[in-house]
Amino acid sequence: MLKTLTVWNFALLEHVQIEFGPGLNILTGETGAGKSILIDSLGAILGNRISSDSIRTGCEWLRVEAVFSLETESAVLHEYLASQAIDDSEGMLIITRQVTRGGRSMVLVNGCHVTLAVLKKIGDFLVDVHGQNENLALLKEESQFDLLDSYAPELADALSAYRESYDNWRSCCKQYAEKEQASREYAQRLDMLRWQDKEIEGAHLKEREDEELEAQIRKLSHAEKIAGYVEESYNLLENGTKEGGNVLATLSKVKKNLMDMSRFDDSMANAQKMVEEALISLQEAAYELRDYGESMDFSSEKLDKLQRRMDVIYKLRKKYGASIEEILAHQEKVRRELQDIENYDEDMQELEKQIESLKQELTVKAKAVTDLRVQTAGELGTSIGKQLTALGMPKAVFRIAVTPAERFQSNGADEVAMYFSANPGEAEKPLQKVASGGELSRIALAIKTVAASRDTSVPSMVFDEIDTGIGGRTAQMVAERIALVARFKQVLCITHLPQIACMADIHLYISKSTAAGATITQVRQLSERECVSEVARMASGVDVTAASLDNAKEMISHAVAVKNNFS
Repeated sequence: MLKTLTVWNFALLEHVQIEFGPGLNILTGETGAGKSILIDSLGAILGNRISSDSIRTGCEWLRVEAVFSLETESAVLHEYLASQAIDDSEGMLIITRQVTRGGRSMVLVNGCHVTLAVLKKIGDFLVDVHGQNENLALLKEESQFDLLDSYAPELADALSAYRESYDNWRSCCKQYAEKEQASREYAQRLDMLRWQDKEIEGAHLKEREDEELEAQIRKLSHAEKIAGYVEESYNLLENGTKEGGNVLATLSKVKKNLMDMSRFDDSMANAQKMVEEALISLQEAAYELRDYGESMDFSSEKLDKLQRRMDVIYKLRKKYGASIEEILAHQEKVRRELQDIENYDEDMQELEKQIESLKQELTVKAKAVTDLRVQTAGELGTSIGKQLTALGMPKAVFRIAVTPAERFQSNGADEVAMYFSANPGEAEKPLQKVASGGELSRIALAIKTVAASRDTSVPSMVFDEIDTGIGGRTAQMVAERIALVARFKQVLCITHLPQIACMADIHLYISKSTAAGATITQVRQLSERECVSEVARMASGVDVTAASLDNAKEMISHAVAVKNNFS
């Protein structure tokens, strides 16, 4: 729902901040006061194109900011915002649009920069503007499907069952197409896969073999250094240096001294124990060094053999993976693909059977959806036709046609179109080809009146020019239906008719004034008393009399009674 709209430097609007509420928000004012500019500024927030010509004279930029409450946010809108990395966790959407005289444009949604295309997509979820053909959701095919399908609750179950079968059928068809496409490359692919499998198989790889080989090669490549380190270390422990004394003999002497000392003073018993343990450990280390040195078997032939084996593994790692595990995993994948290719004919036959079976199931479920749609289209079309008669179009014909589609689609096997004829003798034609802006607005109102309580589309609606060419009883019927729709939606309505204005939950008055040679448009919410005066002015003209005020009070009182009856 639209909470506030703030405008800077947009044509006659220097700085205006408007607070909207739930229900019916009526905007009135003298002709030329700037009501259409206000709608244009809202259109800028919804993604409509605006040029630098709209910037107020003497200014370098214009800016429009709107705050929307997402209390009844749709799951689809939430998913779309998430896909654009826009956070809506606080339940608010703040949209800012700015244009400079140099033509530079900036769009922010909750502080995130977005493109005009993204803004327009978001706007489609927020507000439905009736009055300008290019902004009418009514003319979009998906909106016509939504209208029909949401009108009959049993259609939702039928569609859910259909879509489950449709997804399964599409999945099988996709598998079939992928296999068929791949089959054109099978001959060449088979040769390559068999060669890869043979190459890997011929290497007789063992898991972690490369790590063991690398360790052995590293050892043999440095055998002389290793032998030198071992010999020197063993000699230091057992034989000592040229200067005399070896580590074990020296430590043995220390041990004997401590043992002799303990006969007179046992305070060094702990030190004696540590020396004894160290002597045992070093003796064991000396034995291991000796055995290791004696067992060393270095030969250039063995090193060459290991390196040749490692070259084979290096070659395979370069082609198929960074380790033997990855190479073997690649081989397993190759073998699975080979099996798929070799079983191609069987798999394709099985898929064909599945596709045919699912198609038959899909056909039955599609027919169930079609039958319900045809029935609902007749009921809905008749109800909308009655509303059009009450809205001053007694000769109008409105029909919703459900016809078979050429193929299965995600929403069924149907095409939906709305047909309209305004006058007797005129052939019915698609709605978008025959209806004027004013007629479309009244058709939209008729549709919203019939489907108001079930409509799950955008939370806010704008009716502009809906009162063009009507008056009297028709104006009263239009007013009552707008008020009915406003029980379920936020409605913004620009009007010149007192019958509509008196239905307002919030009445906003637009006026313009001239000061210091500049014209400024202002918008303010009217008090209860001011609402009476404005309705009286609209009904009687400029001169407001006591009689016109009494008439206005009576109109507003009647409007309250009508709205109370809705509940």
